[in-house]
Amino acid sequence: MRPDDWYLTDDVDDFLARAGDFLRSRPGPHVMQLTWAERVRTRGAGAFGTEAPVFGVLEQAGEVRATFYRLPPRALGLSPLSSEQAGSLAARLAALGHSLTSVSADADTATAFAGAWQRHTGATPELRDTRLRLYRLGTLTPPEPLPAGRSRVLGEQDLEQVMFWCGEFAKSVGEAVPMDAGSWAGTRFADKRYTFWEAPDGTPVAIAGRNPMVGGQIQVDIVYTPAHLRGRGYAGAVTAEVSRAALAAGARDVVLFANLSNPTSNALYQRLGYRTLTDWAAYDFSCTAPEAG
Repeated sequence: MRPDDWYLTDDVDDFLARAGDFLRSRPGPHVMQLTWAERVRTRGAGAFGTEAPVFGVLEQAGEVRATFYRLPPRALGLSPLSSEQAGSLAARLAALGHSLTSVSADADTATAFAGAWQRHTGATPELRDTRLRLYRLGTLTPPEPLPAGRSRVLGEQDLEQVMFWCGEFAKSVGEAVPMDAGSWAGTRFADKRYTFWEAPDGTPVAIAGRNPMVGGQIQVDIVYTPAHLRGRGYAGAVTAEVSRAALAAGARDVVLFANLSNPTSNALYQRLGYRTLTDWAAYDFSCTAPEAG
C-alpha cells in the first residue's frame, strides 16, 4: 500500500462528501469520526483555534477503506485500520511534517498506529491509564423498580445548572475544561441534550446527556451521579430515560462509552441492554516533531 493513497483535506464538507457513506455504513465504530466531523461542520473550523482541523480518507479501487481526523492540539482520531493501513498513514503524516500529541481509536488500531508513528518519528507512545469500552444498545431494559423521583429534560433556562454538573463530571474523569458562560460554546459539552433525574422534592440527583443524531446514531454522553448519591439507582434511571428518548427520536443505533476501571457502571449498562462493540485506547506521544523517513 502506498502512503499517498491517503487523501487529506481541511474542508469538512469535502471529507463528508467522500467518506460520509462509508462512515454511516458502520456508525458504531465510526462514532468519533461522525461526531467530530459534525461539530466542525456546524461550528466552523475557526471554532477550533488557529490550526485548522485536518481530515483524511484512504481510497483504493474507487472505494473508501478508512478515515482519520486531526484536531487541535494535534490529536489524531482513527477509524478501524489494519496494521498496513496504520503504517501507510504514519508514513504519510510524518513525510508531510505533521506533529501529533496523541492518537485514539479502537484498541488494535491505536496500538498499531502508535507503533508505526514511533518507527517513523522516534516519538515514544504512552498508553493512557483510562481504558474505555464502546457499547451499543440492544433491547432497552429499564431498571425495575425505578428509584423515587422523575426525569426532567433541561432547557436553556437550566444552563447554569448544566455547566455546574458538567464541570463536576469533567473533574471526576480528569478533564481540564473551563466551564463558564464565555467558554461553554467551545466545549464538547455544549451540543448535548441533558436530562436530570430528580428526587421527589425536585433536587437533581443524576444527569445524563446525549449528542445530536448523526448518521442515524445517538451517543449517550455524559452520565454522572455525585459520589454521595451513588448506589441508589439514579444513574440507571437517567441512562434508561435518555436511551429511551434517543430511540424515540428515531435513532437506529444508540451507543455509549464506559470506563473499564468502573465495573459498577459497566455492569449497569449491560443490565440496561447495552452490548460490547469494541474496546478503545489512547496513546500520548512524548514528542511531536516528526523526523521524516
